[in-house]
Formats: sequence, C-alpha cells, structure tokens
Amino acid sequence: MYHPLPAGLLIALSLACPQASTAAPLTVPHRTISLDGASRLLDAAMTACHADGKVLAAAVVDRGGNLVALRRDDGVGPHNTIAAQRKAYTALSTRTATRLLAANARASTEAANLNTVETLLLLGGGVPLMADGELIGAIGIAGAGGPATDEACAQAAIDNVLRKTP
Repeated sequence: MYHPLPAGLLIALSLACPQASTAAPLTVPHRTISLDGASRLLDAAMTACHADGKVLAAAVVDRGGNLVALRRDDGVGPHNTIAAQRKAYTALSTRTATRLLAANARASTEAANLNTVETLLLLGGGVPLMADGELIGAIGIAGAGGPATDEACAQAAIDNVLRKTP
C-alpha cells in the first residue's frame, strides 16, 4: 500500500536536517591546561613559596575540574593535599579567586550558603587559570601559612608561567 504523506514528510525532514545541523554545532572547541602546563605551574608555585621559607601542597585542575597534577612538600599536613585540590576546584567552578569568594560569602548572607556546597572550599589559595580570556583550569595552594600566603604563591606561579607563555 502506497502512502504519499509519509514519503513527502521524509523528504521535507531530510531537507530540513542539514539546515538544522549547520545552525548549531553539537560540540564546542575549548582549551584546557595540559599536564606540562600544570607541572610548570606547580614548579613555579613551589619555587615562590620556598623562596619565602614556606612549605606547601599545590594542585592544578583542568577546565572540567579533574585533577591534572598534585605536589606537596615533606611535612605538610595530609589535609592540605585535599584542601589544595578543593581550592582549585572551587576557583574553577566559581571562576573566582577563593579568597575573594570567601570575603564575598562573609559579606552576604545569600553567598554564605556557598559554604553548604560540599565540594567547595571558601578559603584563600585557589585561583582560576585564564588564557586569552578563556578559563582553562585552576591552581590551589594550601599549607603555606594562611589564605593570603597561599594565594600569593598561586599568583606568583601564574605570573611566572602564564604571563610568559605566548
């Protein structure tokens, strides 16, 4: 039995599909921090903190929040490795340095609820990594002597590695 409507419908759909597929791609390209880039950042963070006589734990996550690299000095408390990774994840997730995020949470009762999100750590030392305005990951530092020092080590690494990279 012949059904002209379904055949006509199939033709119409086949003509419409190429137009729909060119309107919006199914994937989007993005950049993320590489293992080499993460290692260079960790080297720079360790060097910056060691120059001030500090020991630390440092972590770099990619744009998806996955741990790329982690390093810690001897004698750093084991909780600092977890804190460094959570600071990096928090900075990535919120696109905000964690020290600023913590200050904003203290200043606003609505933002204070961020403390209830289990994976976030509102404690200074996490800084987003940007390349040409694109978020490519984040670095987190813990154990170097407090939130301001942790953030300074992270920022020194960023200034040393990302600012010098073409």
